[in-house]
Amino acid sequence: MEEKNIEELLSEEIAAQIEALSDLQSGTKEKSTAIDDLTKLYKLRIEENKSVWDADEKYWKRSAPVLFPFVGSLKDKKFTVDGTDYPMGQHGFARDMEFELVSQTRDEAWFSLKSNDETLAKYPFEFVLEIGYKLSGSEIKVTWRVTNPAKKDLLFSIGGHPAFMCPVAEQGKQSDYYLKLDTDKAITYGLICDGGLLDKDDNLLNVDVDGYCQIDEHMFDKDALIIENRQASKVSLCTPDKKPYLTVSFDAPLFGLWSPAGMGAPFICIEPWYGRCDRAGFAGELKDREYGNSLAQGEKFEKSYTIAIEL
Repeated sequence: MEEKNIEELLSEEIAAQIEALSDLQSGTKEKSTAIDDLTKLYKLRIEENKSVWDADEKYWKRSAPVLFPFVGSLKDKKFTVDGTDYPMGQHGFARDMEFELVSQTRDEAWFSLKSNDETLAKYPFEFVLEIGYKLSGSEIKVTWRVTNPAKKDLLFSIGGHPAFMCPVAEQGKQSDYYLKLDTDKAITYGLICDGGLLDKDDNLLNVDVDGYCQIDEHMFDKDALIIENRQASKVSLCTPDKKPYLTVSFDAPLFGLWSPAGMGAPFICIEPWYGRCDRAGFAGELKDREYGNSLAQGEKFEKSYTIAIEL
């Protein structure tokens, strides 16, 4: 029998832990302990791969939060529905709530978050948010499914915020590495200005004929690069010799690139978005926000992106 490597053994143990998790009651100490154990196993597997960010709190305590029901910041940290203002922090609230495990198999798991009294008090819309993760070889497919169970139209944004090691395995400096996009045209992007809003000015990110762009040490000095209008659908992180080691593929209308400014953080986020922060000067209601999504009663929104380990 072929000897299994450490990563395969860890994957098997993770699958077993996920299966056992479904039998534990939400909110119990037993389930909380099981989740902590599962997190430790994931971190061990990350150590084996060194491509996925390990959530070192020195730089950023998160690793791949879902952004819902908002992406980015709101003008004056609030949104308006039918003349009523609601305070809201950056990226909404889903990333800080506990999801319920709905189903799992050896290579796929689905989680759900539903509106409740707590969410309705700060966001006056009923919703069902489901997130699926499916493993296939060296790829993981992340799927978002949003359903409107109410008569009132559901207005929302959603996005990913996965982080990836760069440099990888502590080899070289981040500025030795490259981005590779599936375009040979210069990328137009926006930057964040005061209040976490999108600045009115456009900027250019030049790529060569093969889509490569060397990462500059000052690339993220002004926060995220916001890239709109479907200018690319595939972004790879590449080693100093231009070999892709990780690729994020998506069909989103816009995406972000981010790493904490001025911290020398050893990771970069590649973020598919269906929505973004307010533009500077925005003065409308929630229904007027750019890149917002709307669902009538019973309608469903479903989108996916994939992460592929190349090396």
